[in-house]
Amino acid sequence: MAVLSLEDLSYETGGRALVDGVALRAGAGETVGVVGPNGSGKTTLLRCVYGTLRPTAGRALLDGEDLHAMGTKARAKRVATVPQDGQGVFELTVHEVAAMGRSPHKRFWEADTAADDALVRAALERVGVADLADRSFPSLSGGERQRALVARALVQRPELVVLDEPTNHLDIRYQLEVLSLVRELGTTNLLALHDLNLAALYCDRLYVLKGGRVVASGPPAEVLTPALLASVYEVKAEVTTHPTTGAPTVVYLPAST
Repeated sequence: MAVLSLEDLSYETGGRALVDGVALRAGAGETVGVVGPNGSGKTTLLRCVYGTLRPTAGRALLDGEDLHAMGTKARAKRVATVPQDGQGVFELTVHEVAAMGRSPHKRFWEADTAADDALVRAALERVGVADLADRSFPSLSGGERQRALVARALVQRPELVVLDEPTNHLDIRYQLEVLSLVRELGTTNLLALHDLNLAALYCDRLYVLKGGRVVASGPPAEVLTPALLASVYEVKAEVTTHPTTGAPTVVYLPAST
């Protein structure tokens, strides 16, 4: 587990700041959620963390080391990414997709070892798709694909896992399964979520983005208030405490009320 710190991180393109001076911290073993309306900068922020975009200002630090000063392979040993879906993966089996997580730890010509294979099989078992190991990855359902991608992250043995809308397009059962699994990984986790009730249930802390800037942060019960939802999302809502989970629960109200 590692500590992620974003220091005044910004990303600008075409004269427009998509991420603007974000300060964020995810402590060792924490699951931190980034929420906000469409276009608020969530995905851009995550891309600046896992390396597909380089910040135009500020830094992303992992245990004090600048992630963008690391080589690609060194960063991949420490940071795993679970994208919204795996449509870009071609006709590989589930086992082959999960085995890709070992790539940062090997020379490009180096074959998988028995130890690598054991790691892959253990990861597939842990996420509940061991019986799908020989299936073609594109043939899986959305929930099965997401679990296979989480297995790939497990095989990578990272300290930080970054997940961009990991529940996107999933049935509620698979949403709950994937987020429960993320909480059990034993890693520091940073994830973007649309569903505020899921964010409240599974995240230790939330950062709310609007126009690329952090407008609120803290535990879900402190952040998710009717006033914030009206200001950031422009909706009327009631927020109560769930009697079983203790998490805040958002109920949206019709605009006419």
